[in-house]
Amino acid sequence: MTEESKDLHSIQELKGVGPKSTTSLNNLGIFNIPDAAFHLPFRYEDRSFITPISSANYQTPVLIEGEIMKSTVVFRGRRMLFSEIYDGTGKLTMRMFNFAMAQHKALEKGKMIRCYGNITPGPNGKQMIHPQYQVFGKEDSIEVEKNLTPIYPTTSGMQQNKLKKIIEDALIYCDENNLLKEESENKDYSEFGNLLETLKFLHKPPVETNLYELIEGKHPAQQKLIKEELVAHMLCAGILKNELEGRKGPSMVKNSSYEKDFFDSLPFNLTNSQRKVWDEIRDDMLAMVPMRRLLQGDVGSGKTIVGALASLHAKSNDWQTAMLCPTEILAEQHFTSFSDWFESLGIKVSLLTGSTKAKDKALLIRELAEGNIDILIGTHAIFQQGIKFKNLGLTIIDEQHRFGVHQRFSMLEKGGETNQSPHQLIMTATPIPRTLAMTVYGSLETSIIDELPPGRNPVQTSSRPDKLREKVIKRVEEVCSTGKRAYWVCTLIEDSDELEAQSAEELYKEISNSLPKVKVGLVHGRLKKDQKDSVIENFRNGDIQLLVCTTVIEVGVDVPEATLMIIENPERLGLSQLHQLRGRVGRKANTDSHCLLLYKEPLSGLAEERIKTMEETNDGFKIAEKDLELRGAGDIYGIRQSGLMDLKIANPIRDSNLLLVAQEEAIELSRNEQGFAKTLVDRWIGNRVDYSDS
Repeated sequence: MTEESKDLHSIQELKGVGPKSTTSLNNLGIFNIPDAAFHLPFRYEDRSFITPISSANYQTPVLIEGEIMKSTVVFRGRRMLFSEIYDGTGKLTMRMFNFAMAQHKALEKGKMIRCYGNITPGPNGKQMIHPQYQVFGKEDSIEVEKNLTPIYPTTSGMQQNKLKKIIEDALIYCDENNLLKEESENKDYSEFGNLLETLKFLHKPPVETNLYELIEGKHPAQQKLIKEELVAHMLCAGILKNELEGRKGPSMVKNSSYEKDFFDSLPFNLTNSQRKVWDEIRDDMLAMVPMRRLLQGDVGSGKTIVGALASLHAKSNDWQTAMLCPTEILAEQHFTSFSDWFESLGIKVSLLTGSTKAKDKALLIRELAEGNIDILIGTHAIFQQGIKFKNLGLTIIDEQHRFGVHQRFSMLEKGGETNQSPHQLIMTATPIPRTLAMTVYGSLETSIIDELPPGRNPVQTSSRPDKLREKVIKRVEEVCSTGKRAYWVCTLIEDSDELEAQSAEELYKEISNSLPKVKVGLVHGRLKKDQKDSVIENFRNGDIQLLVCTTVIEVGVDVPEATLMIIENPERLGLSQLHQLRGRVGRKANTDSHCLLLYKEPLSGLAEERIKTMEETNDGFKIAEKDLELRGAGDIYGIRQSGLMDLKIANPIRDSNLLLVAQEEAIELSRNEQGFAKTLVDRWIGNRVDYSDS
């Protein structure tokens, strides 16, 4: 993105957007005012009517209104604020963990309060934990919302209400400055007029709008934009691909001089499937055109060994390798494995993450540019402009669905020569159906590892309702008493990492009190990196027997001694994420492992279907097919959370019926409407294309 385009309709032109807000908005991909207009809600809430407390259902978000009967700060291991609310039909407790004394003071007896949130069971009956609320006097008349309330993806330093105001101001700005007013040529969507009208509708749908259609992404206004976004991504992949066509690949015609020694050092033999896949990759690397290969393999199938063989082949031909990982945990895991494997071969492996100290990073940059580092393993930090290779010949991208297509292509620009691109091996444990693959991956050759290493037993999966919680805790104690290790995964899908961390901390206290003889550790996303690393290392070496954690351990934590996983509230997760989590156990040969799904009743039909699938199969490809069959109806947040493409509104699994149409339109536009094609790419992807400047 040029400086000129950065300044055009800059987001700082809006009132109240200063440097701090700009940084937070940039983290959301919002650089200019049209970007804000395209920052669409990921869900909606209906706050158009007040529900009596007596008839409010558990685990259902509702708007309640009542009088504050009392507000008390109590200490139960930590400071908490309890406010008792009465509406004439029943009582409800509002509970908060983090609060200022000014909040406590404002929640005074006799005032009226309106709260929106989930009703959950509490020690004194119905409760809401950290709801959104508004306090007012009995004489005040407060209207309910006239539209459905949008909830936006947000980030640190940007509260939901402030983001809403910025987006409202952005829509007004676009209206006043005649932006985004192209007329819709598609008669199916003509009721929404121009593009700006469509966006206004989706930011504030009338309360009578079909909420089910909006949740499912099936509303005509959404369908219009979904197709346009898919077309934009396909166009972008095509544009980048065309720019790379005609480039030569690194010369790697020599057979690996390290391969035999490497095989001899391994305590196991490769499976037939691994050998077949390696032959396909080696043949690509021997050719004079850049390899573009996707390696699919289920959790624990041994993709990393194949990636190691590819990096050895590159080293034998005097080329460097970059291995890109989505998390620091996974990068550190690979760094440890590669270092152990290659140290005796005299191959230099280095690690670069966001936590790398400035002094170490400066030395690494110098050594990398001089060619003294053979394999660099790292996170998004590798994208930074100052990271220069002397002769990059191979890029390996692990768990690629967590990176946008533009990030993958940007790695091809680090080869050092304008007419040459490094080979690229893309690895994933998330099997993707063909129709989805053409959007997520573009045009790639595909290899599949379809067998597990010898002796690796499938993880046995079962489910239990939460009312059997005490028996489950007893089972965990029995497993830990034998010297084995276990995970207890807390899943709280909320708008706030803070609430998820609090939920994990409460679970940690509950489990620690229930199992005084078991050494329990805690890991969640709010911990500092050194704290997280210390706990995981203690779990790995056995000083911690039970790890209470959030889904932060989904990718990268490899502890073969862990044989049991409890996943709490599995109904909140999608199939692919459940399968990834389950893959953290069952990683040791000839050992039985178990995954127990501890769910809350009652289950929805969709949640029952997911749990049944998990119990019936360990086959990631069958799970992917089931995901497609279910259309991801309840997995929209899970897909966004896991980073499957960098999409604002489209969901390739749910919207698979639009993929072929979008592909045809992208081809037509690229041939006959190149100006409009560029407009679409700028509109939906814009600044995100260039990651080398980050």
